[in-house]
Amino acid sequence: QVLLGESGGGLVQAGGSLRLSCAASGRSFSSYAVGWFRQAPGNQREFVAAVSRTGESTYYADSVKGRFIISRDNAKNTVALLMNSLKPEDTAVYYCAASRVEGSTRTQYYGYWGQGTQVTVSS
Repeated sequence: QVLLGESGGGLVQAGGSLRLSCAASGRSFSSYAVGWFRQAPGNQREFVAAVSRTGESTYYADSVKGRFIISRDNAKNTVALLMNSLKPEDTAVYYCAASRVEGSTRTQYYGYWGQGTQVTVSS
């Protein structure tokens, strides 16, 4: 079992940057792929980015490609999401999640979820 907790959210102006962190507990963290998702009010939860078990492979939604960077440190059981050039439409609650399936963009393949962290981008 993996327990996940996000941090690093907040309020930022458009064009700014934020770095989200996902901390995991459990000895088997390195056996899971990890993804970031987000959900804005009234919208479905959507895929943002994912990283493979080793960190060698990364995947991004088209809407964040070139602006966001996902990385992981298995020695510290953490996954980070660096968000640059933020836009008002990036405003959402951001969740990290763990999956046995690498590269998945679908929520149903992620069995473990954090509680989320709010990101608000002002125009």
